[in-house]
Amino acid sequence: MGSITNTDTLHDNHDHKPKGITRWLFTTNHKDIGTMYLIFSLIMFFIGGAMAMVIRAELFQPGLQLVDPAFFNQMTTMHGLIMVFGAVMPSMVGFANWMIPLMIGAPDMALPRMNNWSFWLLPAAFTIMMITPFMDGGGPAFGWTFYAPLSTTFAPKSTDFFIFAVHIMGISSIMGAINVIVTIMNMRAPGMTYMKMPLFVWTWFITAFLLIAVMPVLASAVTMMLTDRNFGTSFFEASGGGDPVMFQHIFWFFGHPEVYIMILPAFGVVSTIIPTFSRKKLFGYSSMVYATASIALLSFIVWAHHMFTTGMPIRGELFFMYATMLIAVPTGVKIFNWVATMWRGSLTFETPMLFAIAFVILFTIGGLSGVMMAMAPLDMQYHDTYFIVAHFHYVLFPGAIFGGFAAVYYWLPKWVGKMYNERLGKIHFWLSMIFVNLTFFPMHFSGLAGMPRRIPDYSPQFADFNMWSSIGAFGLGLTQLLFVYILIKTVKSGKPAPQKPWDGAEGLEWTLPSPVPYHTFETPPKID
Repeated sequence: MGSITNTDTLHDNHDHKPKGITRWLFTTNHKDIGTMYLIFSLIMFFIGGAMAMVIRAELFQPGLQLVDPAFFNQMTTMHGLIMVFGAVMPSMVGFANWMIPLMIGAPDMALPRMNNWSFWLLPAAFTIMMITPFMDGGGPAFGWTFYAPLSTTFAPKSTDFFIFAVHIMGISSIMGAINVIVTIMNMRAPGMTYMKMPLFVWTWFITAFLLIAVMPVLASAVTMMLTDRNFGTSFFEASGGGDPVMFQHIFWFFGHPEVYIMILPAFGVVSTIIPTFSRKKLFGYSSMVYATASIALLSFIVWAHHMFTTGMPIRGELFFMYATMLIAVPTGVKIFNWVATMWRGSLTFETPMLFAIAFVILFTIGGLSGVMMAMAPLDMQYHDTYFIVAHFHYVLFPGAIFGGFAAVYYWLPKWVGKMYNERLGKIHFWLSMIFVNLTFFPMHFSGLAGMPRRIPDYSPQFADFNMWSSIGAFGLGLTQLLFVYILIKTVKSGKPAPQKPWDGAEGLEWTLPSPVPYHTFETPPKID
């Protein structure tokens, strides 16, 4: 037998690349892990969307048609949980994994093995969560906010599995957040100071701190639920000296920063795309950074605006009302800066830009209805009506999900080296734009008229609004199948992407101000 030289060994090791399932199970490559997050979130998006279709089919007309009320409540619960924790959050983590190392000049994420583990916990968690409806007594039917005592005293046995799934998701999120922070703090390229980082990196940096701050709060809430259910404690049980309203305080202290965890990375995406297609630098970079940090800090002191109807003291109502109004200021700064970036720019309207502009317009609508609900006397009327459903879907669908679509179309040429079909991308955008408004805008009117949420039946006076919402929802769901077709077609047979797919967006000549019109008193810019 001949001896194997060191050179042969090195050669063999160099050539050894895991193939098939092994590559994906054990990968520590940030691009592979980012891809897995994105594919997982897309699958969850369709599962959660299918549950929304069940809800809208039931609400198409008054009366009980398709499902019994208990199953309807299971669908509303699972739809909310899957969309928040399974679709939106993993998609943003996927973008972070893919793009942060590339944007800061790092070879990979700082903790690659933990990165792998943080992803693979998610399929385990959601498998546990999605088998709960098939268990004895049915699945959780207490709404995605799982208020006690509905989730403690009156919940089925499967709730314990739901609690376990939430814990696993929380562990995954915390590990992902630690990885982002360590990567950004320790692995930036020489010369890249914090105030030179791309806005997407900044928004994720701040989001990661939010995650680390609030996921343990959610863990504490579900742990107290667990002990109330199984070990005789009475944290939320009034008969034992507990307080069910305390659950709402703990949940929303997690829940409101969670809203910004979902939307801040989308702010970063839009802050990347709008300057590219405006052929200008982002207007007010430093103010955008400070506004993002302000939103994150203020998000911790507004939680009880979800609880104006619980009977808090008038001073408490006033504090949370003013604090909520205050958070509109940095959000307004961001919207102003995006519009100012587009002002007098050389705009082109490729698919990513269309989604980004729609994001700005529709997210603003969601923000305006949020300001309405910040007013405690008015919130007494809106609370638990479809007006609330309209508000948070305007924030999350045209906000977080449109931000995700914009990111995919923008970065897809970078990821796969091929261009998507621009015509199909624009069709996807316009159909999504039409159907998202058809679905959620009528809910403002039915909510103002008094239609309660989470109810499978309703008064005939709301029939027309609900019919339009249901038609819009089915159109919106079918449109997303076109998105999947575009992705598959791009990967399989897309044209090779040019070196700079978004023509001229990064050249120096595009970062100079636009020529000054002759009729103003402004001084034309000096061009060296």
